[in-house]
Amino acid sequence: MKASWVQPDVRDEVIDYVRYYSDKTEIVAGDFIRHIGIARSKYYDWKHRHGKVNEHNAWIPRDFWLTDFERQAIIDYYHDNPLEGYRRLCYMMIDADIVAVSPSSVYRVLSNSGLLNKFNGKKSKKGTGFVQPLKAHQHWHIDISYINICGTFYYMCSVLDGFSRFIVHWEIREAMKESDVEIILQRAHEKFPDATPRIISDNGPQFIAK
Repeated sequence: MKASWVQPDVRDEVIDYVRYYSDKTEIVAGDFIRHIGIARSKYYDWKHRHGKVNEHNAWIPRDFWLTDFERQAIIDYYHDNPLEGYRRLCYMMIDADIVAVSPSSVYRVLSNSGLLNKFNGKKSKKGTGFVQPLKAHQHWHIDISYINICGTFYYMCSVLDGFSRFIVHWEIREAMKESDVEIILQRAHEKFPDATPRIISDNGPQFIAK
C-alpha cells in the first residue's frame, strides 16, 4: 500500500476503519497506522481528502479559460484593425460576434504575442544607473550651497567637471537668482570655449526658472 496507487474507495475504507476502531478501543490512531503499514503523512493526507476522488497534479481547465481558437481569433482581429486599442477591440469583437472576452484577456493575448511591444519602442533606462562621462567636459555639475563668513551667510555656486572632478569655476555671491547662475555658467564656459558639456543640476528654482 505504500508504493501503489490506492483507489478512493479503499482509501476511505482505511480512514473509516481507523476512526471506528480507535473510538471503540481507545487506541490512538498512530498505532493503527503503524499496523496497517502506511506513513503518518499519507494517512493524514487521505483523511483530508476523505470522500473526494483522486485528481492529477496538472492544471484543471476552467470554464473561463480561453481556447486556442479564441486566442487566434483575437490576434487575427487585431491584424485586421491594427490602429485600435485593446479595450476598443474587445467591444468591437463582441459586437461583431467574434469572441466574448474581457479587455484584460485581450491585452494579455496581444501582449504575450508581442503585438503591443511597438508602443514601447524605446526601452526604459530606469534602474540601470547613471551613465558616467568618458572624458572631460562632457558633464558639468552645478550646485549652490550656503557658507558662513563671519556670521553672514553667502551663496557659493560651483561648477564641477563630472569626469575629472575639477572645479571649472566658482563664485560667492550675496544673492543667487537665475541671472546669477547664467553669469556663472557663462564665465565657466569662457574658460573652456570649445567645451559643449551637458549641464546637470538638482533642478532648484534658480536652474529651472524661465
